This record gives sequence, structure tokens and C-alpha cells, in this order.
Amino acid sequence: MNPADTIAAIATPPGEGGLAVIRISGAAALSVANRCFRGGSRGIPLDQVPSHTVHHGWIIRGEAVVDEVLATVLRAPRTYTREDTVEVGCHGGVLVSRRVLEAVLAAGARLAEPGEFTRRAFVNGRLDLAQAEAVADLIHARTERSARVALAQLQGHLSGKIHEARDALMLVLAHVEAHLDFPDEDIEPSTGRLLAARMRDALELVRGILRTSHEGRILRTGLRVAIVGLPNAGKSSLLNRLLGEDRAIVTPVAGTTRDTLEETASVRGWPIVLVDTAGVREGADEVEVEGIRRARLAAERAELLLHVVDASRGWTADDDALRAELGAARTVVVWNKSDIGVPPGTDGVTASCLSGDGIDALRDRIAMEAAGGRESAAGDEIAIGARHRDALARGAAAMERAIAAMESGVPLDLLALEIRVAANAVGEVVGKTATDDLLDTIFSAFCLGK
Repeated sequence: MNPADTIAAIATPPGEGGLAVIRISGAAALSVANRCFRGGSRGIPLDQVPSHTVHHGWIIRGEAVVDEVLATVLRAPRTYTREDTVEVGCHGGVLVSRRVLEAVLAAGARLAEPGEFTRRAFVNGRLDLAQAEAVADLIHARTERSARVALAQLQGHLSGKIHEARDALMLVLAHVEAHLDFPDEDIEPSTGRLLAARMRDALELVRGILRTSHEGRILRTGLRVAIVGLPNAGKSSLLNRLLGEDRAIVTPVAGTTRDTLEETASVRGWPIVLVDTAGVREGADEVEVEGIRRARLAAERAELLLHVVDASRGWTADDDALRAELGAARTVVVWNKSDIGVPPGTDGVTASCLSGDGIDALRDRIAMEAAGGRESAAGDEIAIGARHRDALARGAAAMERAIAAMESGVPLDLLALEIRVAANAVGEVVGKTATDDLLDTIFSAFCLGK
């Protein structure tokens, strides 16, 4: 990335639509736009109009008119990248938006790299690294809960806690390094206790954030749930009920499902990847045998199993065999067809896919499993990702070593080293100590126009 370049890209999804937006950002954004834009308020060039104003006109390439557009002028620093920006709104469509972008590139802009607009926002201090990652999380959010958590991170809820922990570490480090400059003066016991207390507070704050890593992973990738059971227990009917639509074929004929069927649903705000599987039995033909093999594979890969049992016929020896085969995987027994049968008094959820009774209770149970087996508060605002978890785990380990060092009276230079390791690890979350390689990895996963 060369920050001196003026960059451009299509910022809206590809495909047909009413509008598309081409974003131009950089020191020469206004002059680039001037070279390919005609019209505006009384013909005034875009580099002479006030900031945050919209102007009607046409995109021109050579002597040819490419499209009728609206050009929005945004002057630094009150822009997404904190650079001069022009956003050209043209007609939607793959061909039209591409031709407008080509006209902008011919006028002097460079095609943006993936994530380069957001990377510039980070480099220019508009966003820290955790907030920049939240932009991608918000774009890819699949449920209301995912979007809410991503928006909270974009607003700085995670960053605020990270800065609080890091500031405490830096304060302790400053005291320790100050005493290193005066080796004849020991840290007074009262001061030592205060510094140790600050370290423990920072450690507990980091541990609290780390406890949200399970929720963060589920919100980003979804909880993988396999629906398993004997033939004709109602697995496909359950999939349709949880999805709220007739996605899987349902018939009274045992063995209807011959392959796995995968769909994503929002269950109490959690993204749940549901996998319907073939009924496990001795296959009647080669196709069904292959379906059963895939069902077993899906069960092995799942994080949660819904073992559907026909309540009208009760728990059978075949269910015992299936349960033994599934092993220690987390399993919820779903007693289906409760409208025509009464399940025995045992753990599980009683439901009827025909009437819908018990489906809400099952959704509650799935949501609790997604939350790691605990009730998840509606106001939860922090759910960290894998990169955050790795950095904070290293920071917590260094803090634990530093606290032990303080208590055992090790030399101050070794204590300072552990505190600095902790501060650097925690600072990685918001980009205080991020390397170029790390930034390349993070922003390369962004879409081209973001």
C-alpha cells in the first residue's frame, strides 16, 4: 500500500441494482474526479465546491458520456479514510459500474487493494485495529446479535476495555522502569502492593474479555448442528420447522433423505448451521448407504447433535446403538411426534414438528448451547475473535508471570520485561504493536471496495 496514491474501487456489491457507488480517496481525489466529471452546480469544478455536498452530472471518458451520476464531495478529515474523498453514485449493473470505474482509473486513480480504504482509516487514526475488523464483521453479520456485537465493537466498546488494561500495564511499567534508573532505591512495600493490585485488576479485565471468545467464534462462523436419528423420526420436518420454510422433502417413506442438506438459521440471534442427515440404519441400497456414511461424517464434524426420536415408538435398541456410535458429542434428544405419543420421563426436549409445540423450547436450548451452556444477556456487547483471543491469552500469561515475579522479588529488569510483553500483547488487539505482516493478513480478507 502506497499512502500517496489516490485509490478507487466499486464500493457496492456486484450485480444488477438501482445504484452503484464508486469511491475515490486520496490527496488527488478531487482533481481525479474533475478529469472525468462534467456538470455540477453551474459548472463549478468539484475541487472548488464545499465539503459534504452532492452534485449532478455525467462521467466522461474521452469524448464519450459513460453515465449520468451524482458526485458527493467529502473533504478531509471528515471522511471515512480521513482523506479527500469523492463518491460517485451511478446506475447499478456490472457493466455500467465497471465502465465508470474504468473512467476514474483512466483519470489518474489506482485500483484499491482489498481493504485498503479501511486500512487507510486505521493508519490515519480514524479507527483502531479492533474497530477496523468490526467493519468486516458488520458487513458479514448473519443475525441481529452478530450485527449488534459488531456495531458495538465498531463504536469502541472492546477498544475501551483494551485501552484500560494496557494503560494500567503501562503505568506499572513506568514505575518499575523509573526505579531501574535509580538502582539504590527499592520500591516501597505500599507502592509495590498498589502496583500488584493494578496488575491484578488488568489481568481480571483481560480474563473477562477472554471469556467471550466462545460467543465470538459462534457469532462469526455459526454453531454447527447435525440433526441425526433413525429413519422417519422427523429430522427433515425439524429442519423445516427451525428454518421456518419447507426446505427439505418430507414424506412418510423411510429413507427419503439420501444426502446431507445444510442451511443457516438465526436461532435467538445466534447463527446456526443446521445439517439434515439421512436416517441411520442398514441401508436398503447403495445410494442410501452413501447417505448414511455422509450422515455419520456430518455428526463427527458437528458441535451439537439433535438426536430426533419418534415419541410414538419410544427409545429403541437402535437409538442406543446410534447414541453409542455418536460418542461423547454434545447431544440434545428431541422427542418428536409428541402429538401422537408420550415420551418417557427423561432428559431432552418434547416437540411436535406437525403442530409446532415445543419448537420454541428447542430454540432456547440451542441458543443456550451456542452461548456455551450459559444464559447470554441481551446486552452482551463484546465477543472477541480468534486473533484477539490469541493476543490476550499471551498477555494474560505474561501478566501472571509478572505478578508472580513481583511477589517473589525477582530483579526489576526481569519484571519490566514481563510487563512489557504483556502490554505489547494486549496492544496488538487495537493495533498499538501490530506489524505490517499482521496488517496485510487482516486487510487482505476485506472486500475490494472496503
